[in-house]
Amino acid sequence: MGSSVVKIALSGYYGFDNSGDEAVLQSILFALQEQGREQGVQIVPIVLSANPEKTSAMYGVQAYHRMRPGSLLRALRKADGLISGGGSLLQDATSSKTIPYYLAVLKIAQWLGKPTFIYSQGIGPVSRRMFDGWIRSVFKRCAYVSVRDAESAELLVTMRLPRERIAVVPDPVMGLPLRASRDAAGPLAGAVSADAAKLASGGVAGGAANLAPDSAVRTVGVSVRFWNEDRSELEALSRSLQELLAARTDVRLRFLPFHLPSDEVASQFVIDRLGDHGSRVEMVRGIAHPQDMLAQVADCDLLIGMRLHSLIYAASQFVPMVGISYDPKIDQFLHRLGMKAAASTARFDANALLEEAQRLLDGKEAWAASSRAAIEELKAQAQLPAQRILSFYKQKK
Repeated sequence: MGSSVVKIALSGYYGFDNSGDEAVLQSILFALQEQGREQGVQIVPIVLSANPEKTSAMYGVQAYHRMRPGSLLRALRKADGLISGGGSLLQDATSSKTIPYYLAVLKIAQWLGKPTFIYSQGIGPVSRRMFDGWIRSVFKRCAYVSVRDAESAELLVTMRLPRERIAVVPDPVMGLPLRASRDAAGPLAGAVSADAAKLASGGVAGGAANLAPDSAVRTVGVSVRFWNEDRSELEALSRSLQELLAARTDVRLRFLPFHLPSDEVASQFVIDRLGDHGSRVEMVRGIAHPQDMLAQVADCDLLIGMRLHSLIYAASQFVPMVGISYDPKIDQFLHRLGMKAAASTARFDANALLEEAQRLLDGKEAWAASSRAAIEELKAQAQLPAQRILSFYKQKK
C-alpha cells in the first residue's frame, strides 16, 4: 500500500451495553494501536455498532450503524479491510440469525475486494449443519483466521477448514489494561447498598452508600445473568451466597452487572433472596466502559461469575474465580487455566460452590502464584492477532 494509514472496519456485538463485548472491542483497539506503533502503521478504526453515537464518544472512533444497509456499505467501502471478532459471534444457540448476519458482513467485504480477518472468535455451538459450508466458504477467503480456544479450532476442522489455516490464541480481553490512574472518587464510585438499590429508580445510582474501607473485609464479586426459565440456578446461587455470608463475617458481596439492563435485574433477583445481609451487599450500577468494570473486578478478592468476561477480567488481574457454566465457552476458558466450573446451570450443587469459594478465599495468594505463568502467557499471546494483521498491511506497503 502506498500509505502508512490503514482504515480497518470492526464487526462484532458492539453497542449493546454488554461489558464483555465492549471489552473485546476496547482490547482489539488497544492491540491494533500498539502493534501499529511498533510496525509504523497508523490504524484508523471504523466500528460497526448498534449505537454508533455512543461507540464513537466512548472510544474516539468512527462508527456506523451495523443494521442499516446503507451505513454498513459506506463503512465497508471506506475501509481497507474488515476484522470480525472476537466473542461468540458464530453460534446458533441464541438465534438462528446470528451466523448469517456476521457471515454476510464478511461476505460483503470480500465482494468489495477487502481483506478479511477473524480475530480470536469463539466458534459454536453450531447445531444447524447447513451453516458448516457457509462458514467454511467465507473463512477460506479470509487472510487470517484465529480462534480463542482449541475446541473452536476443532469445530472448524470438522467443517473441513484446513487446520493449518487456524491459529489458536487467547481471548483479546486477556490483554486489556487497567487505566493508568483512577478517578478521585475511588473504585466504588457508583456502587450502592442492597437497600439503596431497591429504592433506585434506574440509571446510574449514586455512591453515597459505599461500604467503609476495612483491610480485613474480603470483597467477593458476583456476575450473574438469567438463563434457566425457572431461575433454579439463581435460586441455588442465592443459597450458596447466604451460607457464605453466614459463615464469613469478613465477606461482602459486590454484584457486577455486565449486560445492561438485564444483569441488573438478575442481580437484584439474587440480592432479594439474601435475607438480612443488606449492609454487606452492594450492586454497582450503570457501568458502560470496560476499563471501569475491570477496575471493579481488580478490587475483588474473589469473583463468582456466569459471564465469561467476568472470569477473564478476574484472571487478567490475578483474582481467583469460581465459574458457573451455562455454555461450553465457560468450561473452555477455565480449562486453559487448569480449572473446572464449580457449578453449571444444568446441575447446580450449592454446597460445592460454597466450598470452592471458601477454599479460594483462604488460598488467594497460593492460587495466584500457581496460575501466574499460565495467565502471563495468555496476556502476552493476546497481541498475536493484531500483530499478524499489521504485518499483513506492512508487507503490502
